[in-house]
Parts: sequence; C-alpha cells; structure tokens
Amino acid sequence: MCQNCVNNVFPDRGHTCLESGSYLMNFASCAQCNKKELIKIHNKEEREEEQEQVITYQHLCQNCDHVIAEHEYRFCVEEGYQEYQMTCLLCGSGEDSISVLPDDPRKEMDLF
Repeated sequence: MCQNCVNNVFPDRGHTCLESGSYLMNFASCAQCNKKELIKIHNKEEREEEQEQVITYQHLCQNCDHVIAEHEYRFCVEEGYQEYQMTCLLCGSGEDSISVLPDDPRKEMDLF
C-alpha cells in the first residue's frame, strides 16, 4: 500500500462499503510514475470465512502497475442484521448494518 498515492489515508466513509470499484476522488496520483490514470482492479478474490463473505483485491496504477492499495470488503448476516465492512487505504473505512426485517426494530425504538 502506498500512502503517497492518496489524498487521505483510510478516509472515514461512514456507511459506504464498496465491494468493487475505486474511490477516485481520494486518488492523488501514482507515486511511482506520477500519472493520474484510471485505476485497475487486480487479484480479485471472493471467499467464505466462517459464514462471512470476504472480497479482496488490489488497486493498481493502470500505467505502471504500482500497487496503490489493498481493498477488503466483508459481508455477513448476524442476529437478524446484514453487516457490511470495508477497509482500504484508497477507498477508506466504512461499516453498515441493515435489518433483514421489513421494519428495522432499532429504528422503531428511536421513535419512542
């Protein structure tokens, strides 16, 4: 991972969790070739770990194949909620939790 390629290291993305793609607004330029080309996805892997879906891949400079960042996305269903997590130097850190029920019990509790 290359901290010199990004504007902000692991930016806080709140509830945003990307299972594919790149956060181009955080890409400064490639520290190796100094170009700001499109970013390509490399070595994408999907696997299951203890009932959790894990997707990992590398962000590479399209011009020189310099590794900009390692991206990890996790998804699981736990206690009636879909749990999402993302960690990436380029795309940032984010997590979200969504009820599998039509009406989220946590939101109903906020009304009272």
